[in-house]
Amino acid sequence: MKDVLAIAVRSERGCVIAAVTGEIDISTVGGLRERLFELAEGSEPLIVDLDRVTFIDSAGLGALVGTSRRAAERGGSLHAVCTQAQTRKLLWLTGVDRRIPLESSLDEALASAAPAAPG
Repeated sequence: MKDVLAIAVRSERGCVIAAVTGEIDISTVGGLRERLFELAEGSEPLIVDLDRVTFIDSAGLGALVGTSRRAAERGGSLHAVCTQAQTRKLLWLTGVDRRIPLESSLDEALASAAPAAPG
């Protein structure tokens, strides 16, 4: 059976949201990296929702860090949403959470990442 990773993209409150579903590993990371790098080309904040990710390996962590770098180079940012205890622990243990703000809900991520309203 072919490994499947789904990425649903939408915009909300001035942010681009990429909701990822499935396993992120060496066989699926190429497509994820390519799509996230495309999304990071704009200057809008990018939020990656990892709540439906069932597994992530070091290649997946590398894709997230690389996307964060790419977004920053273009004046944007990368934020992540994750409530899965195992995934949150992995992001903490590897230090990825120090590079990419990690939120417990999409609302928190939107509040943190959304551009300030002109005043």
